[in-house]
Amino acid sequence: MIGLARSKPAPRKPEPGRGRARRAAQSVGSLRDKKTRRRLYLRLAGLAMVFFVGYLGITFVQVWWTSRQDGARQADAAVVLGAAQYDGRPSAVLEDRLEHALDLYERGVVKVIVVTGGKQEGDRFTEAFTGYTWLREHDVPESALLTEVQGHNSWESIAAAARILRARGLTDAVMVTDGYHALRVDAIADELGLDSSVSPSRRGGSMKELVKETGAVAIGRIVGFRRLVNVDDQIDRRIVSQE
Repeated sequence: MIGLARSKPAPRKPEPGRGRARRAAQSVGSLRDKKTRRRLYLRLAGLAMVFFVGYLGITFVQVWWTSRQDGARQADAAVVLGAAQYDGRPSAVLEDRLEHALDLYERGVVKVIVVTGGKQEGDRFTEAFTGYTWLREHDVPESALLTEVQGHNSWESIAAAARILRARGLTDAVMVTDGYHALRVDAIADELGLDSSVSPSRRGGSMKELVKETGAVAIGRIVGFRRLVNVDDQIDRRIVSQE
């Protein structure tokens, strides 16, 4: 028996509206994906901003709190952070620090005073030599004084002071600086492995000083304080002292 050949069904013609609907659905889906990604990015950016602002806020509180604390304790030496000097005469800021170190020495809190700080371009005297001269004039014996004359910022001065102390078998120190500067100085000393505390010559600081220190500490904790030597200069040297 001869079978009847089956005819192939004619290909179905695409309905004109269906292709447009599919493309429209794809477009809507793509748009939804973009909106979803955009919302995700905005949320992540928002979270990052909240974290950043919170981090700065916590750091500011720490800078402010530390600026008002006195960590003076029995130690081998006092390390005086340098500040501006005018042709061998200490600025008000430097003199305050020297007076505080002298007080620590006279009370027997420390046995040695290390004065630090190099000189700016055009200066005849270093900050360390100016401090040394002032202390000698106030009856501190030469045997109780050490000088560090190369540092141009806090990190360099503290690093050099730590080497000087270790070479003499001195293991701990009281850092003398302004209150607003205390947290960063303590962090630098810790980074350098120096056993130290901070005793501020004057507690607290202006809002401008505290905000600048907050930025320096916040960045230094992330990248390391050694990389902030240029920031050290900007913060320490821009504080104009009264004569």
